[in-house]
Amino acid sequence: MAGQIHIPTLAPEVVTHIANFNITNTMINAWIAIILFLILGITLKRRIQLRPGKLQNICEFFLEQLLGYFDQVTGDRKKTIRFLPVVGSIFFFVLLSNWLGLLPGTGSITVGHTFLLRPANTDLNLTLAMALISVISSHVYAFAAIGIFSHLGKFVQIGNFLKSFKQFSKGIGAGFIAVFGALIEFMVGLIEIVSEIAKVVSLSLRLFGNIFAGEVLISVISALVAAFVPTPFMLLELLVGLIQAAVFAMLTIVYLTVAVQVPHGSEDH
Repeated sequence: MAGQIHIPTLAPEVVTHIANFNITNTMINAWIAIILFLILGITLKRRIQLRPGKLQNICEFFLEQLLGYFDQVTGDRKKTIRFLPVVGSIFFFVLLSNWLGLLPGTGSITVGHTFLLRPANTDLNLTLAMALISVISSHVYAFAAIGIFSHLGKFVQIGNFLKSFKQFSKGIGAGFIAVFGALIEFMVGLIEIVSEIAKVVSLSLRLFGNIFAGEVLISVISALVAAFVPTPFMLLELLVGLIQAAVFAMLTIVYLTVAVQVPHGSEDH
């Protein structure tokens, strides 16, 4: 007999409160992922040595694979290592939090009428926060690599617009052409600003939508059919979790790589 179907809501459920701070079931999953990484980091740091053990060998293997994967975008190992703290952290956190959502107890253990555990990335607040970190980090790296004014010049072209009026001294035709070109550059800068906002929206909604849809699918299948039938779908979600982590990390490193490039024409100055 089919069990009762519980469809996850868009908003995470509040499990308990600390003072006036709500503790949701997605936050618990995220904290579990962070604690696991903390334990792994402390353990690895204490056991690191020139002749690596099994744990160090495994971590070095995955790190080398990840570096090679990111090198395909940056084309430079030095850039990859520079971006690794942000991009690597995002990749492993998204991957682990996605896979933790498939562990037994997630979506089944209840506290009162609320499920205790829920995949962290089914919370739009979390995916939005990671998307903001991704995009803001690209600007921080760009400020450090090419300078504040050079980077802001990609978006704000008021200086070139004002300078274009000087071309009227060479003739009306040259002046109008210069002003028109500067106006186009100014409008392109505004479009770039809108594109930065679009990056945040697309990154957060893509991850949230895919993981939330998978959670709904597994919940429905688990309630409608026998226990072993959802297994193929859970295996598929393992692959989806890996793909979504790779896509999020790859887009982040693309944003970082593009942001640190010197604007076109700056070399002439």
